[in-house]
Amino acid sequence: HAFLFDWDGVFNAGTKGEKSSSTFSEADSMGINLLRFGYWLTHGRLPFVAIMTGENNPSAVQLAEREHFTAIYYQTRDKGSALTHLERTFDIKAECVAFCYDDVLDLAVAARTGLGFRINRLGSPLFARYAGTKNFCDYVTANSGMQNGVREVCELILGLTGRFINVVEKRCAFDDDYRRYLEVRNALETQRYTYSQGVGDIIAV
Repeated sequence: HAFLFDWDGVFNAGTKGEKSSSTFSEADSMGINLLRFGYWLTHGRLPFVAIMTGENNPSAVQLAEREHFTAIYYQTRDKGSALTHLERTFDIKAECVAFCYDDVLDLAVAARTGLGFRINRLGSPLFARYAGTKNFCDYVTANSGMQNGVREVCELILGLTGRFINVVEKRCAFDDDYRRYLEVRNALETQRYTYSQGVGDIIAV
């Protein structure tokens, strides 16, 4: 019932520089939109969708708010605590969450969520082996973060649920179902959360 995405290394290569922020691809954005539409067609409601990042990534906030995701967690380096906050705030059990991730800081979440999708990176073979041995991932993408691994995951889920062709055709036609979905989606206000050292916990922003 929920789709949770790490940011750096998932939507991009995780590359940073002075005064620069990691970015995202429209192909991944479209994949998530199709995934949400497919869920809406099946269940008659929007799924919970959120980004969880340990840094302050303006592009992540931009994507979440432009696409009307349910929430974004940023500067939350203790991602396990952020997941607990998500469970309590939105009344979602961790086993009902599909998590898309790529690295060590994500394992506290991957260990608890129902489905783990690890975005592949050839440069960390021992981490890949560790995550697999611990059963922290159910699927490893063929593509990396900078090669639209997120889109791969979204299309995989739509394919496995038998919704892909229907969703694509309805989106192309911009039919009544898609118009209703878009109206509901665009009415959603994205909630921002971050870690506050003063409070020592996750707070709303």
